[in-house]
Amino acid sequence: MLLAVRSAGALHRLLDVVPVFEGDARVVLRFTLVPGSEFDLGTLAALERSDARVVPWDEAVRHEHDLILTASPKGALRVLSGPRVVLPHGAGFNKTVGDEGSPHLPSGLDPHYLLTDGEPWAALHALAHDEQLTRLTAYCPSAADRATVVGDPTLDRLLNSIRHRESYRSALGTGERRLIVLTSTWGPESLLTRRPELPRELISRLPHDAYQLALVLHPNEYSRTGSFDLSRQLAPALAAGLVLAGPHEEWAALLVAGDAVVTDHGSTALYAAALGRPVIGAYDGGSELIPGSPMAQMLAKVPHLTEAADLTQALRAAEAQDSTGFADAAFALRGQALPRLRRECYRLLGIHPPTVPATPHPLPRPVSTAQSPSAFAVRADISGLRIGITRFPAFTSETVNHLAAEQPEAEQRQIQSASVLWRRARPASTAPHTSSWTAAGWTARMLEESPGCWTAAALLTPERCLLRHRSAGVLSVRIEPCRTGGRILRADPAAVVSAAHAWLGSTTSPWRAPVSLLCDIGPLTVRAELTPAAEEDLGYEL
Repeated sequence: MLLAVRSAGALHRLLDVVPVFEGDARVVLRFTLVPGSEFDLGTLAALERSDARVVPWDEAVRHEHDLILTASPKGALRVLSGPRVVLPHGAGFNKTVGDEGSPHLPSGLDPHYLLTDGEPWAALHALAHDEQLTRLTAYCPSAADRATVVGDPTLDRLLNSIRHRESYRSALGTGERRLIVLTSTWGPESLLTRRPELPRELISRLPHDAYQLALVLHPNEYSRTGSFDLSRQLAPALAAGLVLAGPHEEWAALLVAGDAVVTDHGSTALYAAALGRPVIGAYDGGSELIPGSPMAQMLAKVPHLTEAADLTQALRAAEAQDSTGFADAAFALRGQALPRLRRECYRLLGIHPPTVPATPHPLPRPVSTAQSPSAFAVRADISGLRIGITRFPAFTSETVNHLAAEQPEAEQRQIQSASVLWRRARPASTAPHTSSWTAAGWTARMLEESPGCWTAAALLTPERCLLRHRSAGVLSVRIEPCRTGGRILRADPAAVVSAAHAWLGSTTSPWRAPVSLLCDIGPLTVRAELTPAAEEDLGYEL
């Protein structure tokens, strides 16, 4: 059996279908790269990463195949010998690509691609919804005669992975924060092309301890631009904690892990809606979105994000909607795609299907993680012994009270300007010759070297810090985690250090340790006790 691949996105789509044939030694799968795509280099790299057995195109066209699967009707598929099954490339047939095929039609419904000499060349069009069959019937009736609705294998895989949501969030380091996922399709009307500054603008305004931001890009964008150049273009946002999802599987895991989606007109957001995630539109219009398509219907009804500063307001509006209804026009027969597709494929193969069930594979845990920011612009709201801390990237335009930086990871200018310097303890070296600072020695050195710094803190564990303040002296900080519903929730100790620094700088009344502070950090409230420095903290090796 041959899987004919023209783009990385089409490959990923077909890989979600492979469980149809699992457990059957009679079926041998081979992949081939359909020539002619501007994204073929990225597709070839994706094929290599998949560990699939690949046959050259010239060899593929010389042989008869018992079955051919593809997720794109473009290219010279007609010259391949054997019954051909065409799957949708995405969800909903929402986009048209200018200067290709028939005007205003997506390739999956376009007679230009579906017919040869007026006759359909595919033995089966496996669709996800009756709405797709209706449109195919209108645009290409002879191809519709060979179509059937089986459901969407990719959606079924996402639905089967919901039980792993906590595991995905743990891998991403999300904690109790709200994960906002930006999704961008490819092409001149994509979010990243039209609004390349949006990831940086959003992350500069979102409180770091309340929100995590991730970006999901179409595989064609990886193929066109390359991971190296994408990382360069997104460097400020990545340094501030943006998660850049990998193009295969990870995008789907982020939708499962996410709490809301900001989208252009790419169909990824329909999968998010099917999961019940609030959706916010960020598409500014153009010629690519097909009127009346499922994506067009959804974008007409969800809140629209015009400025980055309006995100929290748009989130509230999106949360007031039931987004699952938007996906009803794109997905039918949920949970049934693989069994139905197996039945159709084995009918074309002319053999009985295996008796083992065809079930979707759960998505793997994400491996792309956020960088830990090394500097924060911090806003502190103090009311007695209660301190609210809101941290932003150092380049934010928000009103803040002080700069806190990690030494030596932060930029030199940030270290020189910071009122708070911190350092996280690291595991002991296994080298035979070592030299290390004690917490007391390092904090003293920082105040000596940095005249603008008022607080230096060694973060010993998630619950212990040694803090040295210019006027208050040396203190131990004990952080009590939140315990609720059988779970233990911890805040970043660097944020607690900023709370202690703000309180110490604001208090004018005489005080004596111990002092217990309530610190509101993102969704968490933790108690921090300031006591005279403990000997075990003073001598702790960093």
